Amino acid sequence: MSTAAKSGLGALLTPEESVVVLIDHQPFQFANLNSHEPSMVVNNVVGLAESAKVFGVPTILTTVLEDRGGHLIQALRDVFPEQRPIDRTFINTWEDRSVVDAVKATGRRKLVIAGLWTEVCVAMPAIQAAGEGFDVFVVTDASGGVSAEAHDMAVRRMVGAGVVPITWLAVASEWQRDWAREETVPGIAEMLARRGGASGVAYAWEAQLLGGRAGGGA
Repeated sequence: MSTAAKSGLGALLTPEESVVVLIDHQPFQFANLNSHEPSMVVNNVVGLAESAKVFGVPTILTTVLEDRGGHLIQALRDVFPEQRPIDRTFINTWEDRSVVDAVKATGRRKLVIAGLWTEVCVAMPAIQAAGEGFDVFVVTDASGGVSAEAHDMAVRRMVGAGVVPITWLAVASEWQRDWAREETVPGIAEMLARRGGASGVAYAWEAQLLGGRAGGGA
């Protein structure tokens, strides 16, 4: 089991320690996504992917039976146009050596997972990876299940196995951590404006107020 800290500063995510795996955001899975509004999951997973790109966090894309289930959604492919998603036959991503080898090649132990569906293709690898010593974080609002109950029961099961549930904006915030990390602020601001909903609107308003104050000399 993972021996990583579950409390204190060391329990928080950093870009340098993180690796992201995005699992099966494909048409077949979206067709029976009932725990969340599908467009919200699209927005959130793309926001997570864009955040990972801003912070240089390695991100692995994977699909299952792409010929039948459909291609990974275009919005995710657009974030990483150079990457060909790893197509699997295994339902459990962590049983596919290509994916596991790609994760291990990064040398990172904080594994951030989002996918469809939560109760199947997310829970299986999350529980197995946690048992192999990875510190696993599941992004619950960039994932979803065939029902609200299926999603909720999967999250409970994963928590019992030591997996940490988290939301995509929390991931981005922990990666940023300090506004003195100025090199990533423009990228995060741009991402929030597109994907942050009310948080993006509030950020734009704050920027307007700060800009007006500077311009007016007040």
